[in-house]
Amino acid sequence: MKLIIATIKPFKLEEVRSALTDLGVRGMMVTEVKGFGAQSGHTEIYRGAEYTVNFVPKVRLELVVTAAMADDVIETIKTTAHTDKIGDGKIFVLPVERAVRVRTGETDHDAL
Repeated sequence: MKLIIATIKPFKLEEVRSALTDLGVRGMMVTEVKGFGAQSGHTEIYRGAEYTVNFVPKVRLELVVTAAMADDVIETIKTTAHTDKIGDGKIFVLPVERAVRVRTGETDHDAL
């Protein structure tokens, strides 16, 4: 099993969720986060005053999938979240040793 953590632009969330659902992903966790990468923030003007935004709003997706499905999930996120502009996001993949469904006690692949 693999844990896939992806940060994407917020307006791409519904499109990515829909594509992953079509792929067969049965669940994910979504968190609103702020961060910066290569773009290091930007300046904005609000009511005539210029200020620096150091942290850019993003959405963090976390999902656990079978190892066999991981490459398809990564490719789906990559192509669906892509805007060809700076700040499109990142995808990280980590191994998962064990999963347990709290309600039923099912473990590993059955818990997904």
